[in-house]
Amino acid sequence: MIFDTTDKKLLEFLQADSKQTNKELANKLNLSVTAVYERIKKLEKEGFISKYVALVNKHQVNKAFVAFCHIKLDKHAQDVVIKFEKEVAKLNEVLECHHISGEYDYLLKVMVEDMTAFREFMVTKLTNINHIGSTHSMFVINEVKYSTAINFE
Repeated sequence: MIFDTTDKKLLEFLQADSKQTNKELANKLNLSVTAVYERIKKLEKEGFISKYVALVNKHQVNKAFVAFCHIKLDKHAQDVVIKFEKEVAKLNEVLECHHISGEYDYLLKVMVEDMTAFREFMVTKLTNINHIGSTHSMFVINEVKYSTAINFE
């Protein structure tokens, strides 16, 4: 598949607002509605677009307490890593889990109501996962930049 500048521009427009109609996108890209439709279907089929989502305002749903948790495992055997990843993926409070390099093994982004809910999450859920050697948590004071859009420049 050829991934050209028009495809990149189309993805930028969809990342900004995926509810735009094909007609609106066609006008912005100076293409026909059919051409836009076919490009979107091609981008979906080829895996450039994996899904469409609604970004929810965390303050409106009372989930504005964000923490980043470093996790160090006590063992690094393949079965331990796989089990940890499966268990952490089940936790609703965890929005992201990244296997990272450096002093810690994982970085989690956790979103809950408040500090009390975070403590409850740590005590009853996260630290109940086997083979966690240590954790280190940091709390967001102010969100300076938040984006889900990939820049193509």
